[in-house]
Amino acid sequence: MNFTNDKPIYVQMADRLCDEILAGTYKDDDRIPSVREYAVLLEVNTNTAVKAYDELARANIIYNKRGLGYFVTPGARKEILTSRRKTFLEEQLPELFRQMQLLGLGIEDIVGTWQHQNR
Repeated sequence: MNFTNDKPIYVQMADRLCDEILAGTYKDDDRIPSVREYAVLLEVNTNTAVKAYDELARANIIYNKRGLGYFVTPGARKEILTSRRKTFLEEQLPELFRQMQLLGLGIEDIVGTWQHQNR
């Protein structure tokens, strides 16, 4: 995984796991890779992976079954969608509109690009 400098690595790891839940890689009550497995997979320190898992557990996205590992909390996908949609609408979309205005782009430009991308 290529990490960026805009967020801590553990947050990017948590985001990636959420992406995998959204994509259907992991469904309700599915076991996810162990902390060590995920750290090795992403080539990060185990402590960083622990922070990512702790963050997701606090957000009730995953839960721990002692001795068995971590699993996806039922309803986690819906929770992630709700949170990400809210963030997109309140933070990312206003910036997109601002950039569109600065660049003289209209909604038709966006729709055209969207249609071209989804062929």
